[in-house]
Amino acid sequence: MVATGAPEDAYTAEPFVPDRGGLPALRRAAAECQGCPLHRDATQTVFGAGDQDARVMLVGEQPGDQEDRQGKPFVGPAGKLLDRALEEAGIHPSEAYVTNAVKHFKFTQAEPRKRRIHKAPNLREMTACGPWLAAELAVVEPELIVVLGATAGKALLGSSFRVTQVRGTVLEEEIHGRPERLVPTVHPSSVLRSDDREAAYRGLVSDLKVAAGALS
Repeated sequence: MVATGAPEDAYTAEPFVPDRGGLPALRRAAAECQGCPLHRDATQTVFGAGDQDARVMLVGEQPGDQEDRQGKPFVGPAGKLLDRALEEAGIHPSEAYVTNAVKHFKFTQAEPRKRRIHKAPNLREMTACGPWLAAELAVVEPELIVVLGATAGKALLGSSFRVTQVRGTVLEEEIHGRPERLVPTVHPSSVLRSDDREAAYRGLVSDLKVAAGALS
């Protein structure tokens, strides 16, 4: 276990990740993770969800407020929009495994009982959480990874990743020692924030259709 006060760049989830037991063992172990400071303020760990034999893995940034309270990924407004976009693109949500690059909710809060405002995880926090994502990939062995947004892209593909440059394309990269195919797109929460929500949604569906085509 990492001692409180250790330099932040020394934090890692590695000691908490079990060697065997599949997704149930990973989920149980992740609930006790103290591999970075984010566990202190979050309600709980929000681990991935879905079929261990899923053909596609969707990787987002981090849990939001609703996910943190319920303990499940993509259950808030962005998750509902994502499900709708997946269906429209020809990918049934039940065929996907959904997770986040970071498993704890990072937020700012002006004072207790005030709304908790999402705050993007930094590179050290993403790196600390990387062993969980590597373990999920090793167990699920998806045929395709859909990268949802810039933070997930940086966690998987490095700090130079720019979602606008590669969205809607099929990439082939080595991720955590495994050759993977990836289709990057925007995070569904960015669609909800867009000034032209309909155009942003159509763009998301278009990218997901590329993913559906890569799976067929």
